[in-house]
Amino acid sequence: MNLRVALALGTATLAVGALAPAAAASPARIVWEASCTAGYECGHLDVPLSYQDPALGTVRLAVARLPATDQAGKLGTIFYNPGGPGSSGRFAPALTPALHARYDIVGFDPRGVGASSKIHCFTDPSQLEVLQRALGTFPLTREAERQQIADTRTVTDLCERNAGPLAGHLSTGTIARDLDRLRAAFGEPKLRYYGKSYGTYLGETYANLFPGRVGSLALDAVDDPVRWSTGPGPMSYRLAGFADAPRALQSFMDACGTRCTFDYSAILDRLEHGPITVTDTTGRQVVVSYQGAIARIHGSLTDAQAAPSLAAFLQALADPVASRAPAVQGGPPDVDSLLGGGATLCSDAANPRDPAVWWDYARRADRTGRGFGPYDVYKTLPCATWEVTDPGRYAGPWNRPTAPILLLANRQGDLETPYAGAQRTERLLGNARLLSLDAYGHGARGKSACVDAWLDRYFTTGAVPAPGTLCAPDRGPFG
Repeated sequence: MNLRVALALGTATLAVGALAPAAAASPARIVWEASCTAGYECGHLDVPLSYQDPALGTVRLAVARLPATDQAGKLGTIFYNPGGPGSSGRFAPALTPALHARYDIVGFDPRGVGASSKIHCFTDPSQLEVLQRALGTFPLTREAERQQIADTRTVTDLCERNAGPLAGHLSTGTIARDLDRLRAAFGEPKLRYYGKSYGTYLGETYANLFPGRVGSLALDAVDDPVRWSTGPGPMSYRLAGFADAPRALQSFMDACGTRCTFDYSAILDRLEHGPITVTDTTGRQVVVSYQGAIARIHGSLTDAQAAPSLAAFLQALADPVASRAPAVQGGPPDVDSLLGGGATLCSDAANPRDPAVWWDYARRADRTGRGFGPYDVYKTLPCATWEVTDPGRYAGPWNRPTAPILLLANRQGDLETPYAGAQRTERLLGNARLLSLDAYGHGARGKSACVDAWLDRYFTTGAVPAPGTLCAPDRGPFG
């Protein structure tokens, strides 16, 4: 889950009058566009705003196709979702060389995201300040908790006031129906699909809404669909990514060995008393708070290949005079997409309506994964005050019979989608097989020749590995 914060701004409000009337829509087809990113073919598809009431109008899905390199030997189309919710998936990667050769790979921005129809919560740039305070952090004191609840309520009130009708049609059930429209528009009788992280929940939802249309679904970094959609407490507590944090952190420390001379617990103790100022590799001084450090460590532990950078960051915190911290790369996120993803999350998941209960759940989670617990739990705080629902929501059953579904997971710990959730999902789905990677991190594709070979075999023949199959990574965290 990656809301899984930000800074672009949308200024228009999507109103019903801005939606094309459904009656004017022609039979589903992709409208191809003249320009696109090199190597891709861009287009769009109009789909109903509401599948329960098509008269409400349509919304637009932005798509892009990465053509198979062997068009003469092409076997079909694989659809792709990278996770989120709120992440753009329009420009899909090649997945594996063999799959790129024999399949067109189609990515799309889900409704509410990227170049597809979006919601716009803000009408003035000054409103971004409260968003920056409210999201991507967690409180350490009761005073900070009260401020975070107030700031979060301000954001969700703005969304309720300005987002328009699309906000009420962003659940994964509705997005899965969009995916089925895309399948049909590309002429595929059954769905071939690779989804990562939140994309696994989209795949699970599709498989149970349209079990007879499942061809090959590879779900990487698996979300437990029951805990995602239903149950007591905040959804982010139920998913329990923080429970894998100690294992992933220990795997990192074991691999680091004598390279890591710092005391991790002492670093956190020091940060709890106040921020540490470090100098990064560009010479810029950066003030690192406890919450900021946890967020960066969390992000680094989702990719074992980030281990050298994480070790350097922790060493800089331990000895800020003698050590430099790696500079942070990347630009600001798309705020509208971020909040569109939030609407998906809050539409999908049962959550308490009292924001004050997050404090106790966060403290409980902190006892399992220090720092990571509250960081995870507070991700869903907006759902306490955002009154957003979708009549297209799907919340089970999850065990409808399908063609075999391949699940991929990281056995040594995944802070976003814990390994235990993948094991539960293997038992829960009607016909699933779990393939494990013997590494920590978030996602297995591209990190092991063994995993990629099984992806190739699964998509081309439908074969799945024997129960309990474990793949080794191609390289360790430090090479």
